[in-house]
Amino acid sequence: MRKQAQNKMLLLSVCLVMILSLISGCSGNNSAEPAASEQPSASASASPEATQQAAEDNGVPASFKAGTYKAEADGKDGKIQVEVTLDAESKITDIKVVSQNETAGIGVEAINKIKDEIIAGQTLAIDAVSGASESSKAILTAVEDAVKQAGGNVEAFKSKTVAKAGEGKTEQLSADVVVVGAGASGVSAAVSAADKGAKVILIEKTATIGGASNLSWAGKFYNSSAAVSSGLKVNVEKEISEWIVNNHWRVDAAAIRQYVTKSGETYDWLNKKGYKTTFINFAGEQLHMLPAYETRQPTLKAMLAASVEKGGGQVLTETTAKKLITGANGEVTGVVAQKADGTTLEITGKSIIMATGGYAGNKEMVKEAFGFEGVNGGLGQNIGEGLKMSWDAGAKVPDNFGGQMLHQTLARATEKLKAQYKPFEASYPLMLSYLPTLMNVGPSGARFRDEAATLTAVAAANTSAFNGAYHLVIVSQAQIDALKAKGMNGVKAPALPGMPPEFYASFKDQFKLDNPWKDADKVFESMVANGDGYKGNTIEELAKNAGMDAAVFSDAFKKYQEAAKTGVDTEFGKAKEYLLPMGESGPYYAVIAEINNLGSVGGLLVNTKFQVLNDKRVPIKGLYAVGLESEGVMYNDTYVGNGVGLGYSFTSGRLGGEDAAAGALGK
Repeated sequence: MRKQAQNKMLLLSVCLVMILSLISGCSGNNSAEPAASEQPSASASASPEATQQAAEDNGVPASFKAGTYKAEADGKDGKIQVEVTLDAESKITDIKVVSQNETAGIGVEAINKIKDEIIAGQTLAIDAVSGASESSKAILTAVEDAVKQAGGNVEAFKSKTVAKAGEGKTEQLSADVVVVGAGASGVSAAVSAADKGAKVILIEKTATIGGASNLSWAGKFYNSSAAVSSGLKVNVEKEISEWIVNNHWRVDAAAIRQYVTKSGETYDWLNKKGYKTTFINFAGEQLHMLPAYETRQPTLKAMLAASVEKGGGQVLTETTAKKLITGANGEVTGVVAQKADGTTLEITGKSIIMATGGYAGNKEMVKEAFGFEGVNGGLGQNIGEGLKMSWDAGAKVPDNFGGQMLHQTLARATEKLKAQYKPFEASYPLMLSYLPTLMNVGPSGARFRDEAATLTAVAAANTSAFNGAYHLVIVSQAQIDALKAKGMNGVKAPALPGMPPEFYASFKDQFKLDNPWKDADKVFESMVANGDGYKGNTIEELAKNAGMDAAVFSDAFKKYQEAAKTGVDTEFGKAKEYLLPMGESGPYYAVIAEINNLGSVGGLLVNTKFQVLNDKRVPIKGLYAVGLESEGVMYNDTYVGNGVGLGYSFTSGRLGGEDAAAGALGK
């Protein structure tokens, strides 16, 4: 009896093993293969229950298929491609950036920071790095795609938050001078103040030192030693007089004189500090090219180390100013800031310098102040926080508040075309927007300027911005045929398009007037297909497709054709050599051209010691401003300089830092 029972138990055990084997085998056969190569794992043979439990213990319920997965997403300057490795315990173990074209020191640092935080926290609930939101979003999107490929629970990864180490903590710091913002003006102010013996704390909301100067081309330092030794010397009195007149006398003449007479010294100061600029005679203007892009941030950091840090001060990045601390009599005595880890800092100082970079990244604020709806070509983190803090502390809003640094023309089609064509071909619409021989109209279809304004950056930008959020460059099939045959010579371009060097750096060898525009038909058709331009077989059809008023555009077109035939432009006085006939038949194309805003101008009223003034135009004790925040004293309603923005930032920072140190130290 016992033997029979044992045999039955044995048979039952064998059957059970076979059933489990079949179940296991079926489970394996029904599993989908991963979209990338599988990686061996010590836990690969663990039961589904054990794997699920491990995932839950990790805080992210998911069921990965272990492996390495490729993914990509659009960054600020192109595709960011990654390889993400996931193990069987529902962990992201590695993120490799295979390819990216983001800006060194800004986008690249953001990518590295985000991927480290993803791995450390096993979460996709990561805050974008201030100043590099597009790069941050791209790396997060790419990793999310990889998790999806692996069969992971994306929502679980997005919902898992990691507590910030400093939340709820407050620290007190003190210095003689506190500088808010580490762009060109802020770094210069911090360095010059430290050189005068002040203990300095410099805070910067992003992870990057240098701000917009890392993206800029050249600055103007009047009568620098390099300019004078090269034989180009500016008549200072004439320059100052014309500057004041051109801005309708609504400027601070003393501030202009200070910049024109003192900026040359800034060239030597920067060179001595190791930040070497190169003088060029730019059509009679004294411009100074900045160092190689990749060297700028390291050089500025070295300057800070040799002065601020050597003098016992600190440089705190990823630290955002929240409000100014004021005393009983309205004096400014410090700054409340927050570190990336959540720690609140209360930083007291005898002199506080605002170098926060303006508000051009705040679309609503720009539109309200200036009516501009174009492109922000500056830094996204500049949203007006420094101005608002200062206004709350009693600073006057200047009477000319609202000016912007409109300085370049862009073609909306460029970025999408770069994904389809080589850089030269992708830039066809962009190059046309810089030529004086084509017809330009506003959104209504009305012509609004002598197109020769395109030959001067500031004139091109401001004439366009005054007439709407964009303008249209009209090109006919006959003109496209001429471009295909003879390049820009075919449309009688008087010179190469006056684009910034970085716009054509990738196709410099092809950037010639006589280089035929191969595949121009295809490029413009792609532009239309992408929604970045319009086409019409007739003038009326083009007007309809582009949203123009048909009657307005038809009238403008007929008048332009007549001017091209007679050589006389009765509306705008365009020179005969720039009046190019459009041809007698379609199709016709309209390129959407937009204006690039490099930054806001002004917002705080300052004197020549860079002290911020209140509504009575009296200095607010302890508060200073340099750079773009203070530049409104130089211009009436908008920026009209060439290289002045950067030259003024370095110069105002150098001088303002010295003044703030003197105020703090009682000198």
